[in-house]
Amino acid sequence: MESAAATRSVGETSAYRRWGKRALDLLGLLVASPFVLPVVMIVALVVRLQLGSPVFFRQVRPGHKAKPFTLLKFRTMNSVRDEQGNLLSDEKRLTKLGALLRRHSLDEIPQLWNVLRGEMTLVGPRPLLLQYLDRYTSEQARRHEAKPGITGWAQVQGRNALSWEEKFALDVWYVDHMNWFLDIKILAMTLWKVAKSEGVNQPGQATAEEFRGILR
Repeated sequence: MESAAATRSVGETSAYRRWGKRALDLLGLLVASPFVLPVVMIVALVVRLQLGSPVFFRQVRPGHKAKPFTLLKFRTMNSVRDEQGNLLSDEKRLTKLGALLRRHSLDEIPQLWNVLRGEMTLVGPRPLLLQYLDRYTSEQARRHEAKPGITGWAQVQGRNALSWEEKFALDVWYVDHMNWFLDIKILAMTLWKVAKSEGVNQPGQATAEEFRGILR
């Protein structure tokens, strides 16, 4: 039989998942908005002047329970193509401005709109590409049991310096241990990581190499 403490702990976690996490998101948006809105306007203007239109990068990503939604970011790449009309690789299209925005995670700020819409949360597994869905193991797919986040446990543990297997293991660990104290801790660690610009990309990659599944 479970102890009273264990039962209470499960109840507290469930309550946080049901409504506490959303309350933390909205409170965080309210507190951050006076500081974030001027940054959004400045970055949007600079991107428009440097890269032209569109200012925002939009891409459909899998969200909670793998339900698709349109993720927003500031545009960081140009549209240079080869002689056959194909877009060049990400690392060749990433501009100096884009690299600067990514280094300080400024390109992620528009995702606060996704948080406001309830498609994302401040803390959770990062939303990856749709084509990865059928490449996950059943255990890795559990990362979609939580809403995707702007930052997450894997991000503060190494971000793109980690292997895919390490990141997915950390994501699933977060899904199983989600609570308000952990989320506050991750948000605080994120500010420190952003200030140090750690783990932004893997060597030779604009961000991280493609996940191709687990070789068996």
